[in-house]
Amino acid sequence: MAGHSKWANIQHRKGRQDAARSKLFSKLSKEITVAAKMGDPDPDKNPRLRLAVKEAKSQSVPKDVIDRAIKKSQAGEGDDYEEIRYEGYGPGGVAVIVEAMTDNRNRTASNVRSTFGKHGGNLGETGSVGFMFERKGEVAYPAGAGDADTVMMAAIEAGAEDVESSEEGHFIYCADTDLNEVATALEAELGESDSTKLIWKPVTTTELDLDGMQKLMKLVDALEDDDDVQRVTANFEASDEVMEQL
Repeated sequence: MAGHSKWANIQHRKGRQDAARSKLFSKLSKEITVAAKMGDPDPDKNPRLRLAVKEAKSQSVPKDVIDRAIKKSQAGEGDDYEEIRYEGYGPGGVAVIVEAMTDNRNRTASNVRSTFGKHGGNLGETGSVGFMFERKGEVAYPAGAGDADTVMMAAIEAGAEDVESSEEGHFIYCADTDLNEVATALEAELGESDSTKLIWKPVTTTELDLDGMQKLMKLVDALEDDDDVQRVTANFEASDEVMEQL
């Protein structure tokens, strides 16, 4: 479990330092367009769109970019995108899930397979590592949102299943189907969250040393660099000493 929080912290830190903000904005915009296409263009009537907009705002995506992404769905854009999940193993036998949104399945599969191969991993069949993860809702709050007991009580009352609190912040987990309701209830108690999204939460983890972590991060960076890839998750575990050296 600690692995997931550490992973989220690496992602957060990378996000702050990431020069390619436009690539991140593009991926978040694509999710908004597809979510609006699949349901109502009004976020209040479309839970998936509401979460997509919330996540975009947490990454400082401008309001006009969000509005434009919603309008694209009404103009017929987003029709060709399909969501695909790829599963495989990275360096050190770490399980990796890659979520993609593509208008060309063959191109994306070829790119993902090639990226795994170039970075010491291999792409498996669908289901090959999925059993090592659970689909969960995750709501993240900064450490300043409250002490661990306050956040735990708010989470229990909101219907959440678990909370991980550390000096980095609070990560609240719930059933994937409950995310919208839990997030709304938490917002009433704790205010605006840093992030609200569906994740793949590792059930089992694989310990990595510094060399293994560096190789894994190269694989993840290369996968995330692909325009078709929306997000990447891995079930690594690493000591605090290793994490500090990254």
